Formats: sequence, C-alpha cells, structure tokens
Amino acid sequence: MSLEKQKLIMLPGPTNVSERVKKAMTRPIINHRGPEFGRLFLGLREKARSLFQTVGEVVLFSSSGTGGVEAAVWNIIRKGDVAIVPVFGEFSERVAETVELAGGKAVRVKAEYGTTPSLAQLGRAIEARKEFKALFLVHNETSTGTAVQYVEEACRLARAHGAFVVVDAISSLGGYSIPVDGWGIDLCATASQKCIAAPPGMALVSVSERLLKYVKKSPPATRYFDIARYSEYGSRGETPFTPALPIFYALDEALEELLEEGLAKRVKRHEVNSAALYAGLGKLGLKFFAATEVRSRTVVAVRYPAGVDDALFRNKLSEEHGILVAGGFGPFKGKVFRAGCMGLVSGEFVDATVGAVEKTLKSIHGATK
Repeated sequence: MSLEKQKLIMLPGPTNVSERVKKAMTRPIINHRGPEFGRLFLGLREKARSLFQTVGEVVLFSSSGTGGVEAAVWNIIRKGDVAIVPVFGEFSERVAETVELAGGKAVRVKAEYGTTPSLAQLGRAIEARKEFKALFLVHNETSTGTAVQYVEEACRLARAHGAFVVVDAISSLGGYSIPVDGWGIDLCATASQKCIAAPPGMALVSVSERLLKYVKKSPPATRYFDIARYSEYGSRGETPFTPALPIFYALDEALEELLEEGLAKRVKRHEVNSAALYAGLGKLGLKFFAATEVRSRTVVAVRYPAGVDDALFRNKLSEEHGILVAGGFGPFKGKVFRAGCMGLVSGEFVDATVGAVEKTLKSIHGATK
C-alpha cells in the first residue's frame, strides 16, 4: 500500500486496509437471502474459525466491536447473576457497567491503570466468590496499552468453578494467538477494524457449545444480539437481519489475506513491529504509560513530555506528516497519545511514525523529552 495516497493510520483502530479489501467493498449488492450470499457467509465463517482456532460456532454481527461485547453480556447475564470483571481501564470498566445494566452484579478486580490485576489477585477474587456466572476478561485494554499475560490460566481458574469464560479480544486477536478451543473460552469477541485490517462495521464472536445450549434454554432479553438466533440462521447461510454487505465483502477479503500470510506469521509480525515501535520511541526519550511487563503489542500508549499540548501535537502529526494517532481516555486525556500497531503494520510504518513523532515534538517543544 502506498503511503502517498492516504494518511498513515496508526490509530488503535480503525486501521489501514489493503487495496484488495477496498476493492472488495465495491462488489455488487446482492440478495442477502439468496444462494450467493449463503456461499459468501459460509466461506467467511470458516475463515473466522481459523482465526479463532475453533471448530465451534462463530457469529457475525453487523456492529462495532462493542456490539460483540454487549452480546456477550446480554446472552449470559440474568438478573442477580454474579460476574467477575478485572478492571484496569475504560473498556474493562464498561464491561462491568454493562453487566450491571443487564441486572447482574459485577465484582470488580481492580488494578491501577497502566497495570493489570495479577493472576493471584484474580484467583483470590474467584475463591472468595466460589459461585459466579462468568468471568469477563478484557485481554487487551485499548485505553491504556496494557495486555493481560495470563489468559489461559484465568480461563482454567474460572472453568474450575463451572463459570462461563468471556474474552474481549477486540484489539488483540490476530496480533496475538488466542486458541479459543484450546483454552476453553466460551465466548471470544473481536472486531473487523483492528488486527484483521478490514473496515469498521463487523463484530466477530466465537461461541462454545455449552454456552449455545445455555442461551437456547434461557433466551436473552435482546433480539438483535441473540446468538442462538444467529446460530439458527447461520446454519442455512443467512443472518437474522440485513447484513452490512460491503463490510462482509471486505472482511472476507481481509481474512483471506490473513490466511494467505498465515496466522502465526501475522502474530509474529505484530510482535516484531511493536518491539521496534517501543524501541524507536524509547530512543527519543519518551516514556510509556503501561508497565513494562504488561505492555500491549497492538496499542502503544506514550506519555507526553511536560508542556506538550495534545491537540497541537496530533494535529501537526496529521497535517504535516500524514500520520494519525489517538489521544488518551478519561483522566489521561491530554496526557498520553496512543499509537496502534496492528493490521498491516510494517517496518515502514514504524519508521515513518517514529521519525514524524521526533520532528513534531522538536517543532513544538524543542526536544523529544
């Protein structure tokens, strides 16, 4: 992809998409109840299964990634149910709040933003409750650039108590390998516009057999996000409601590109390029928001040197260098910027970003520290 034709999107989503994916969106609109869509749907679902490393159900929602997380909560939680939710950023807090909106009780396992709760801390919370309906674990906290390092172990702890295990992998799946079946994850949610490198507009959700059986026996208080309904329609190559056809085409093409590259190679590319981005920005004297041991490989959160105005920095980076990064969230708004390292990220992208950050800081601050 030529960087001269568009701005370099180094956001934590949406990300750059290939020319193949862009072209796919221009395909003709078809009957979503016809055989042509059925072939598209079934092929796309198989590709998604490869990404999730599952032989189970995969549901495709025309929605943002948040829709996938909402679906997880509303399909599992009933009034009075207890859910354990590690909270270490804005998105994990939203999960806890959604549990409460659904009538459940969220037991928050808290950690200072920029860190994550320890496995021991989570284990103590689980042992203290004994009986709980589900563990909702955000793998990669997009707001802080932190990633939980013990997903497999957390799954094992929760399943030992008979609880459902939900993993929010919105900004990590594809940049990390998350073997859904191997780790015993009941529901894993991701989105099209992150490591998959498709446009925004689709949430992908893997669903275990035991969770699907539960939802069929205990229907959720939602029509649009009812995963049993999607599974029923999916068995005949349809969706319950009108799908976002151009995004279906684009997602299908993006997953094809991912599989052509190979999941292991894509994961390794994310690992290598995030290490290069951390190293390059670190050489400028910049400090990172996340603690070293829990740094995300897909979202790099960087503290501003004292006196640097967030809006001015990001505007100059965009207008003068054609590179887009995101600002901070909540209490850290104006104090950090966040660079996405996902999707089509490459050494070229990393070098361009580090060079532009250096020039921009020097132009407004006289130095990079």
